[in-house]
Amino acid sequence: MARSLNKVMLIGNLGADPEIRYTNDGTPVATLNVATHRAVKQGEEWGEETEWHRVVAWRRLAEICGEYLSKGSKVYVEGKLRTRSWEDNDGNKRWTTEVIARDIIMLDSRAERQGGAGTDLEPPPPSMEDDVPF
Repeated sequence: MARSLNKVMLIGNLGADPEIRYTNDGTPVATLNVATHRAVKQGEEWGEETEWHRVVAWRRLAEICGEYLSKGSKVYVEGKLRTRSWEDNDGNKRWTTEVIARDIIMLDSRAERQGGAGTDLEPPPPSMEDDVPF
């Protein structure tokens, strides 16, 4: 049997707050729109091109996305590509390709996620002077 690989890794920013829904049996599902950028030459100058990726997270990962991510959040997403089809209300067959997330890592600092503007909100390191156990 031939080997194959279906793996996607993205680093980008959310274009909107995560959309959280629940299946009929109560399983949480989060949909994220993640933007990645690449440099492209436009004539004599360099510009930036944006690519949008639809990311779907399930279960606890979906809940975490809803709790901690918002528009603009910088994330690392690892998962696999899946293409699915459905019929719309007019009877037309529609297709979408999405990233099914296996892991999402928040790349913003805690202060940035909480709306702060720097590292001043980070707690100071614990003092080692009085807490040495030996």
